Amino acid sequence: MLLIGIVLASVNMRAALASASPLVSEISEAFGLSSTATSLVTSVPVLFLGVGALVAPWLGRRFGTELVLFCALLLLGVGIVVRVVPQVPALYGGSLLIGLAISLLNVLMPGLIKRDFPDRAAPMTSVYTGAMIAGATVAAAASVPLEKAFGNSWEASLAFWSLLAVVAAVAWLPQVLIARGRTGHEVRVAAPVRGDRTRSVWRSALAWQVTLFMGLQSLWSYVLIAWMPTIFTDHGMSRSTAGVVFAFNNLIQIAGAFGVPLLAGRMRSQRPLVVVVTTMVAAGYAGLMIAPVSGAWIWSAVLGVGQGGAVGLALTLIVLRSGDAVTAARLSGMAQTVGYLLAAAGPLAAGAVYEATGSWTLPIALMLGVCAAALVVGLFAARDRKV
Repeated sequence: MLLIGIVLASVNMRAALASASPLVSEISEAFGLSSTATSLVTSVPVLFLGVGALVAPWLGRRFGTELVLFCALLLLGVGIVVRVVPQVPALYGGSLLIGLAISLLNVLMPGLIKRDFPDRAAPMTSVYTGAMIAGATVAAAASVPLEKAFGNSWEASLAFWSLLAVVAAVAWLPQVLIARGRTGHEVRVAAPVRGDRTRSVWRSALAWQVTLFMGLQSLWSYVLIAWMPTIFTDHGMSRSTAGVVFAFNNLIQIAGAFGVPLLAGRMRSQRPLVVVVTTMVAAGYAGLMIAPVSGAWIWSAVLGVGQGGAVGLALTLIVLRSGDAVTAARLSGMAQTVGYLLAAAGPLAAGAVYEATGSWTLPIALMLGVCAAALVVGLFAARDRKV
């Protein structure tokens, strides 16, 4: 039952964001938004992924991980519905709620896995990252067909994904009831032990290295989530084909997200994996700059394996660099607070630079710089150390 709950919750972690990307042009036209303003549809949720991560560990300790995850799924469903109300404030307000909800899911999941699957943390990380990316794949692929099925209504297409959040909440409810039945369990697991506060994770160099790797790989991923279909259509590809290629990119990510954590769990140092995933993402971005349409399927595949492997590796490093569930929850909160605040700048900055230059060359060149920085901090974060 717990495994089913984890998988269904994970499926929702990116679906609400990925479902919007193929419909960016419709959203922009409906509200008369500029490229920079349109990028806020993606940047606002990512920004509040970071803001929500600040309070997620405290909420988990105060109310119990299971209950907070259940409420986060309900909040996600509400945010998806609010986002399609035909008003600009609702568009951004719903995006805010989506970001807060996903942040709770993102931050609390590594601690839950470290707590309930201490000897299978890496395989379980593979399961939930794979499910997360599978959800994004289905959402990206289905957005345009759903729009057509609902009479060319992008609002109905986006609102459809609130049903997925409700299904996951219903599946998670038994875990809430089980947790309530074992009085005090959550507090005993998550409460700090004596002497635990003598050193904060925020003062650990290793924690900052893990955090920066998390943030930089999130930045390059959310730029692609926001703009990959637009990059293709701006170079002459049809909107429906661009949506399919984008969905293919998400599908391929499953391979990296599932395989890399399994490999990482068997290695003392994960440095070779850092080199592989950052190099693949850099190569894919370079391909988008050189031949975006003719090589679209190749670049989507290379980027997909690299993206999926990078997010799986980042989440696995949080678990592997932590000595216990308490540290895992705190490091997860730190990494995702700073990481997503950093990543939120990506879609907005890429949209602003594109609007200023009229070309995707400079935004992509900046992403290559991000890949280089991720390689450097990742090599430090991948050392066999504990926070």
